Amino acid sequence: MGCVGNDVTKLTVAGVNKLVKERKPGMTNDGQGLYFRITPSGGGGWIFRYRLAGKLRDMGLGSFPDVSLQSARIKAADARKLIANGMDPLRERDLVREAERKAQRASAAKTSTFEILVGDYITAHGEGWSEKWRKGWLSKMERFAFPSIGSLPAAEIETEHVVDVLKPIWQSKPRTGDEVRGQIEQVLDAAKALGLREGENPARWRGHLDNLLSRDSKKHGRKRTHFAAMRWQVLPALIAELQLLETFPSFAAQLLILTGARARMVGFARWEEFDLEARTWSLSATRMKMRKEFVVPLAEPVVELLGKIPRVAASPYLFPGRGKSGVMHANAVRNLLHGLNHGDITRHGFRSTFRDWAAERTSYPREICEMALAHDERDQTEGAYSRTDFLEKRRSLMSDWASFAVGSPSDNLMLGAFDRQARRSGD
Repeated sequence: MGCVGNDVTKLTVAGVNKLVKERKPGMTNDGQGLYFRITPSGGGGWIFRYRLAGKLRDMGLGSFPDVSLQSARIKAADARKLIANGMDPLRERDLVREAERKAQRASAAKTSTFEILVGDYITAHGEGWSEKWRKGWLSKMERFAFPSIGSLPAAEIETEHVVDVLKPIWQSKPRTGDEVRGQIEQVLDAAKALGLREGENPARWRGHLDNLLSRDSKKHGRKRTHFAAMRWQVLPALIAELQLLETFPSFAAQLLILTGARARMVGFARWEEFDLEARTWSLSATRMKMRKEFVVPLAEPVVELLGKIPRVAASPYLFPGRGKSGVMHANAVRNLLHGLNHGDITRHGFRSTFRDWAAERTSYPREICEMALAHDERDQTEGAYSRTDFLEKRRSLMSDWASFAVGSPSDNLMLGAFDRQARRSGD
């Protein structure tokens, strides 16, 4: 390993200035591996060229005039000393830069307190929140979290800190306790994504805080047999509201409603799963709750919706996010619904809304309606002989559903194709 070019010094300050003025692309040797390079765009800069394991390597030393001839020679001399000691100058520089980045992150972590991160989180995610929801979100942090952990850097918040925040309200204000825990978890997830903390999230419930805090199912409302759902008659009014918001949470909510899909199916939806020509959304077995491949037919309003969703080049997902999962936060749609004063309904409840509509306003067979929700009620024997997934019949059903949902909010009596056919047959 050694430097390249051991001829006598050729460059002078005047000579470098002349090269810059002439702007002729090329490399001029200053000796002992140092070169002055004029780029095709006419800019000037310094290169140290050396050989490592038989291969030439170029190390940039800075641009001119930020780095003068004298400074470039000093940098080149430092690189030669490293080579003489058996080290690679480029690798050593990378190590120094990484150490500097770590120091910067450590410094940022110390100054980015939980209170500051809460403000940053609201700024980043609160675009679709109502003013009432924003104030309530912040108020819970100010009242319950800030007194204990507001001044702590994210990296220093441990499980015991979170427990200290939650214990005073966990039994007396169970719903508020749940919400505060969830908000702390979201903020700390964001901090981890920003490199401000490492390791497990101390506010995580399953497999963590559930071992430390007892939960009364009656108080905390965790053993519900049904998800709160919106009446199908008023659903078009919600769709009309959502269509006014061109945000990822709004697009996700509309896709969720119009396809009858589960929240996780939508949250991790990838562009490659959609075939707009065939009007299908194909999900692999690993993406489905029942671990069976499933194809969702896409009605025309859904295809139009997909055309409005902006594609993020660096992400394969329809709804990308900055967290570890790579997708939008799981609570984004819920927060949006709360912000629109629909805190009484749930994402999963829209599947019940669809099912109620199908039962009350159409004559589609039960198995078609259930299959539209990826519920296959056939027993093993029947399923062995009947392999169909009723795609085309589901396509007709979902087309009627989407047409109803995006129709006029006052037009809540639209009938399905099967219902219309039944009425015609009965005339």
